[in-house]
Amino acid sequence: MKIGLIAALGLALFGSGCVTIAERRALDEERCRSYGFRPGTDGYANCLLHIELDRSASRRVWVERDYYGPYYGYGFGYGFRRW
Repeated sequence: MKIGLIAALGLALFGSGCVTIAERRALDEERCRSYGFRPGTDGYANCLLHIELDRSASRRVWVERDYYGPYYGYGFGYGFRRW
């Protein structure tokens, strides 16, 4: 009984962090509207573009940190790449 309850709570916690692409787009649009941009204008499109560029830059930072971090090449021999 306790294991099932713990498993159900863990699954609910794991699933609550997921956001679909449509939900993320709606959140981005709401964010741009909260800044005062109106849908269909150039400023609105630029706002959405900048949000996506910021998201891409954040992903790139994580990838570069994982593969080219401070220990790049150490521990496996000189010049070893972890991919």
